[in-house]
Amino acid sequence: MIHAIDHINLVVSDLGKSVQFYTKLLGFRETKRAHLEGKWIEAIVGLKGISADVVYILASAGEPRLELLCYKSPKGEAIPLNSLANTIGLRHIAVRVDGIHNMAKRLKDAGVKVISEPVIVPASTITHEAGQKTLCYILDPDGILLELAEYK
Repeated sequence: MIHAIDHINLVVSDLGKSVQFYTKLLGFRETKRAHLEGKWIEAIVGLKGISADVVYILASAGEPRLELLCYKSPKGEAIPLNSLANTIGLRHIAVRVDGIHNMAKRLKDAGVKVISEPVIVPASTITHEAGQKTLCYILDPDGILLELAEYK
């Protein structure tokens, strides 16, 4: 039986740029770094010749952690369709924020692609125990879709 989400893996093209984005702009904190290579990781992921670096980050409320993984080899490729909200598969990660309007403006001013201004989800559509939900989508440096969500 599953009892928790351990982590969410994001494969990134530039580890330094992604760590800066997630820690400096979004407020996650770095917790660990590691280099991955050898038969053990090759067996897990089903690829040969793996050399990768990973940084683990946490939001202020804690788990689950995000695993920012940068493959030196074999290199993967970005698929632009993965940045679209309707592409089948894991499509976005929602992060809870306070002050969504200020955060969206700050991110836009920093050059982050903000897909929309924050929008209030109609109470007639869905009501959450945490309150009225406001959300917007943004893209990280690799085009990974993120949802900012604020509850009041």
